[in-house]
Amino acid sequence: MPEFDLDSFKKTWQEQPVQPKYDNLEILQMLNRKSRNYIKYIFWISVVEFLFFSVAGLFYFFQEEESDNFRKMLERLGAQEAPEVENNFGHAYLAIKILSLLITAYFVLKFYQNYRRIKIEENLKGLITRIINFKKTVNAFILISIVLLIAFMLVLTSFIFYTLNSQNIQPTSSNLTIFIVGIIVSTLLAISMIWVYYRLVYGSIIKKLDKNLKQLKEINSQEN
Repeated sequence: MPEFDLDSFKKTWQEQPVQPKYDNLEILQMLNRKSRNYIKYIFWISVVEFLFFSVAGLFYFFQEEESDNFRKMLERLGAQEAPEVENNFGHAYLAIKILSLLITAYFVLKFYQNYRRIKIEENLKGLITRIINFKKTVNAFILISIVLLIAFMLVLTSFIFYTLNSQNIQPTSSNLTIFIVGIIVSTLLAISMIWVYYRLVYGSIIKKLDKNLKQLKEINSQEN
């Protein structure tokens, strides 16, 4: 009986070709399904956001909270009540809310279209292109949300200073400083909250899409 040589056996075993568990086509199909699901998650999150802000907008439509806050700011700065300006501010605020809802609805539609356009049988380059375009759409959604917030703060500040100027009021330096610092801090805080929210909610899904995109590009480089 021949003597068993462990070293020779290990060497022979290590030299055996390793068969891949999945071929590129199977991996592509799995990545396609995963990417489709991630985009679907973002679509449903955006739907919930749209419904939430729609309901909140309807609720606040019957409230006068923004007008009251605007009036209180004027009082702190020494201005008198200005019903016409308050009314115009209310219209401007309503226009921004409606614009925000329309933009959100537009992106909900875009996310849905991205989801519908990704097919399991789609070719590799088409899938890579769609994922890249989807990431750009998400980034645009986040950026526009921040721009709308800044626009609202600018409108608020403009109405405040217009009222002060029309009433020939020079607020004390301390009150003016408090107002300006308050506006800046509120804006930065709100932007930070928006950024953190989207990074936590959308960012985690985008990271997974990035991972898929990297694997897809590796497969693409192997095929070329």
